[in-house]
Amino acid sequence: MPLKVGVIANPVSGRDIRRVIAQANSLQVADRANMLLRALAGLAACGVAEAVMMLERGGVAGHVLRHLTQSANRGETRFPRLSFLEMPVTGTVEDSRLAARKLAGEGVAAIIVLGGDGTHRAVAAECGATPIAGISTGTNNAFPEYREPTVTGFATGLAASGAVPKDVAIAANKWLKVSIEGAPSEIALVDVAVVTEQNLGARALWRADTFRELYVTFADPQVIGMSAIAGLVEPMGRDEADGLMLRLAPAHAAAAIVRAPIAPGLVVSIGVEDWRRLPAGRAFTPALAAGSIALDGERELSFGPKRKVSIELVENAFSTINVAAVMRYAAAKGLLREGCLACA
Repeated sequence: MPLKVGVIANPVSGRDIRRVIAQANSLQVADRANMLLRALAGLAACGVAEAVMMLERGGVAGHVLRHLTQSANRGETRFPRLSFLEMPVTGTVEDSRLAARKLAGEGVAAIIVLGGDGTHRAVAAECGATPIAGISTGTNNAFPEYREPTVTGFATGLAASGAVPKDVAIAANKWLKVSIEGAPSEIALVDVAVVTEQNLGARALWRADTFRELYVTFADPQVIGMSAIAGLVEPMGRDEADGLMLRLAPAHAAAAIVRAPIAPGLVVSIGVEDWRRLPAGRAFTPALAAGSIALDGERELSFGPKRKVSIELVENAFSTINVAAVMRYAAAKGLLREGCLACA
């Protein structure tokens, strides 16, 4: 059976209110397609014979297919064969969810995901034990690390083929489980924010005076978004056992203030009352009686005094390709070299 890798590309990630109020880039369809083509080239270079892609209405798949056809007509072998999932297309996040389930069911070795935090969250929730490799194309991208897609394709191919051992190539990841009484539980890969506004409206978070609590799986001071607040208070790695919880307040009334980039080019003053480590397996209840909850930067859930809310950090929730570790291993073992450098 040929080695197969799945591809899920969100054609419309990164189109929210933060595009208006901040200085975020706006990726066009051709940009997204070119990023995917670079990842596919990396896959093929490492022995992946076939890629299976999610259908979508945004035009990314069509652009990629035209380029692959032209490449084949020139006699090139730079890319794997590309096929498409048989699935209905709704133009919503449900497409990514369904595609993740179908790809995992087909036994692909890994899934490359193009999108923002929300797209990666949808895929992680449905992919089971299949590892994912993220390529950032959203507004705020705390979960997918910024990296050249060709390198992501390289690493995914090396991991999928077994050239790099699983204990090196695959990383376990945490997520946050949010439960509201009377509703199905939801997850967040990076952060859960509790805010005072109950009307979901424009889902993206940008009004700092409404922030009251923040829970994060990791805290990286180099990222953009809500998790940047935590990263500037107490950095915490993706591979550390705990998460972090912060109590927030309006800047004018808080014990301390952190200036954090909550969107590209948008730096705001955040009031911080206190913070603590967030151990896995223990459910926490927000102090706010009514408001809404944002998952990875977008308000998804509202709650009131009669609906109990719990937030819990879950370890080993899903797996990813550890691109940095794979490429270091490949370099150390000479996996991409030919000949004897010592003899030169």
